Amino acid sequence: QVQLVESGGGLVQPGGFLRLSCAASGNIFRIDLMGWYRQAPGKERELVATITSRDSTNYGDSVKGRFTIGKDNSKNTVYMQMNSLKPEDTAVYYCHAVVQNFLLHSANYWGQGTQVTVSS
Repeated sequence: QVQLVESGGGLVQPGGFLRLSCAASGNIFRIDLMGWYRQAPGKERELVATITSRDSTNYGDSVKGRFTIGKDNSKNTVYMQMNSLKPEDTAVYYCHAVVQNFLLHSANYWGQGTQVTVSS
């Protein structure tokens, strides 16, 4: 099994910034992809940003130019710097990972979510 532990959410004013972190642990042979999705009340979960094992990144249109995803392979951790935050960024942010275990079986994992609230 693999556990994803998120941190860094909170309350911030519009125009402010936050940095989210997600650390993976457990039966990990290789992490193929890590990233973030978010879900606002009454809305579907949507892609925020992902990064592959080869450092290829993908961003949702609404966050391009404001959010930056990165990772530390030695710590199995993904980070996301969120700048110029807007009220519409308010949501629960979920960490996601695609992980191969030592039997080379690949599976999707999700964190429990961390709340980000952008409000004055």
